[in-house]
Amino acid sequence: MADNVVTAPAERLSLNAKLAFGAGDLAPAIVTIVISFFQFVFLTEVAGLNPLAAGSVRSILTIWDAVNDPVVGWLSDRTHSRWGRRRPWILFGAVPFGIVFALQWIVPPFDDTGKFIYYIVVGVLLNAAFTVVNVPYTALTPELTQDYDERTSLNAFRFAFSIGGSLIVAVLHPLIVGRFADATTGYLVSGVIWGIVCVPPLLWCFWGTRERFRSDDEEQVSLGEQLRTTFSNRPYLFVIGIYLFSWLAIQITSTVLVPYVAYWLGSVRQFPLSVIGLTFSSPGDIVPIMLFAVQGSAFVFLFVWNAICPRIGKKAVYMIGMTFWIGVQSVLFFVQPQQVGLAILLAVLAGVGVATGYIIPWSMMPDVIDYDELRTGRRREGMYYGLMVLLQKFGLAAGLFMVGAVLNSAGYDGKFDPGQQPASALLALRWMIGPVPTVALIAGMIVTAFYPITKQKHAEILAELERRKVA
Repeated sequence: MADNVVTAPAERLSLNAKLAFGAGDLAPAIVTIVISFFQFVFLTEVAGLNPLAAGSVRSILTIWDAVNDPVVGWLSDRTHSRWGRRRPWILFGAVPFGIVFALQWIVPPFDDTGKFIYYIVVGVLLNAAFTVVNVPYTALTPELTQDYDERTSLNAFRFAFSIGGSLIVAVLHPLIVGRFADATTGYLVSGVIWGIVCVPPLLWCFWGTRERFRSDDEEQVSLGEQLRTTFSNRPYLFVIGIYLFSWLAIQITSTVLVPYVAYWLGSVRQFPLSVIGLTFSSPGDIVPIMLFAVQGSAFVFLFVWNAICPRIGKKAVYMIGMTFWIGVQSVLFFVQPQQVGLAILLAVLAGVGVATGYIIPWSMMPDVIDYDELRTGRRREGMYYGLMVLLQKFGLAAGLFMVGAVLNSAGYDGKFDPGQQPASALLALRWMIGPVPTVALIAGMIVTAFYPITKQKHAEILAELERRKVA
């Protein structure tokens, strides 16, 4: 049996290349973390939109993304330049990306309808800028190395920057906003700061990476044909399911976390409150600690799972991480207002599983693209990653809309103080942070069980591709 095992030659990247690549995800991570955790609160409590309208903003933008993301992926596959196919998009999209992000946090002097339209228009521009830098960036992954385990390592660096940046933003954003008596000014100042911070890491990624592949005449096929071929790739459909379910769980949890902390954990109204040596003056003080706990734990376990993955495989790592995460997530429903310390502990434990939700689906993607090259003879990273970024935004939009619709029907009002929300709204918050994400995670595990590309299978794919090149 051992004689039949095919192995692929190691193809290692330098530390500098990994750092530069990882830095490229810092800007998208900043945008995603602020929107995920704070946009719903901003739209309801600062801009004054009702929960359903606030939740609908991202959902409406998904219609635009359904065109925007695949088209940019397709165009990047067809790009010819002395810098390659992907990197020019990152270079020229960096500054507009930072500018439009800052515009997201203006409260215009309009009525509710005018504000709703403003956030849709700015959201269209932001999503376009996000796509221009993020789709070509993510499509760099398989172009930097073909090594099965090195791709996991590459994504570990990517999400180290992503989660590290998220940690910093999750802690500093509320502090910046809180420095101003007027929350409208605080959000705008914070938005401008993070918009500026977004630009340099993208430029570092541009200068610090090099692409292995170049486009050729075989790539010049229609967008419709590209879409049909992409969705006929069976392993890719499994990766879509794995990523969509795990990302949906992340987005629902992150969307509801701030009101859950403020209105459920904070409903005891015994502040200042001392827990595990920390003193909280208000429910708002708990939020940065919770975010730091889950993201800090996920940051550490990125490298733990990266070390384990070559030994047991990507699928096994994901299944173990999800099992752990499901156990933690389901307990959140039963946490009581007096149990702030338990909630923080659960956040730390959740990070163990959250790390696998970040790293594993994205490390599977390059292997799926190699399989596509074996089937079609073409490399179409841009199309594959464009659709994955669309799914990332779909998960964000679905999470915001679902939370907004449920809370709106439950009588939630973002203008209430802790202790004033109706019992129906508090129960809805608990369902949305516990059982609902748990169901999504279980569905992701079921899909993962049928994912067909193992390390051995991938080595066989690379061997056959190499044999064709020689022939």
